[in-house]
Amino acid sequence: MRYLILADIHANVDAFDAVMADAQGRWDRTLVLGDLVGYGAEPNIIVDRIREMNPDAIVRGNHDKAACGLDDGSQFNHVARLSAVWTAEQLTAGNVEFLRALPMGPTGVDALTEICHGAPFDEDYYIFDAGDARMAMQAAERPLCLFGHTHLPAIYRKLDDLFEGTAPEGPSETRLPLQRGVRYLVNVGSIGQPRDGDPRAGYGVLDDEEREVRLFRVPYDVEKAQERIRAAGLPVSLANRLAVGR
Repeated sequence: MRYLILADIHANVDAFDAVMADAQGRWDRTLVLGDLVGYGAEPNIIVDRIREMNPDAIVRGNHDKAACGLDDGSQFNHVARLSAVWTAEQLTAGNVEFLRALPMGPTGVDALTEICHGAPFDEDYYIFDAGDARMAMQAAERPLCLFGHTHLPAIYRKLDDLFEGTAPEGPSETRLPLQRGVRYLVNVGSIGQPRDGDPRAGYGVLDDEEREVRLFRVPYDVEKAQERIRAAGLPVSLANRLAVGR
């Protein structure tokens, strides 16, 4: 089975459309790692699209919780909180209920894979370095754990006492063969708001039969996404950061 991995879409429909066009023919089912909304200008379109896709597994993100009233956003910075309030005002009643019903990660997909938003031990925890990754691997129950939240593509591997972490940079495609006996922690990056200095949208495809994860970067119409944010009256900084991938 080939799973399309979507993380941190953040209501950016222009990035989402570019990803879906690029991924055509590469996937059979879908995994969604949270933060459908927040920051971007099209929350209802994105939630509607994800609902139509009927993902095999999906978890909520911290911005999803804030937008639907499950969290007060007190941990957010000022701009993120303004975005959450705006998003809550835009969402249809049906989409609010959909977000409220999203499960807390981690969620198992099969014997190989599980997904979470932040970390398997805390859905809101940020995995930024090797120490964080080691804790996450101790908590994960399957050989492959897919996570999001940081908006940074990352690959961590562990075999017995051997541990390494890499950050894919530059290429439009990175292939990761999954060796038996090795544990993996993988972030395919953010669709809607990358933060690694590369404005291209990030997504992934897991082929569990070939035992391989492929990470992709896709250019999209950043200026159009920026125009949507400005037209919605959201903070201009949310538009500006898209161009620099920060």
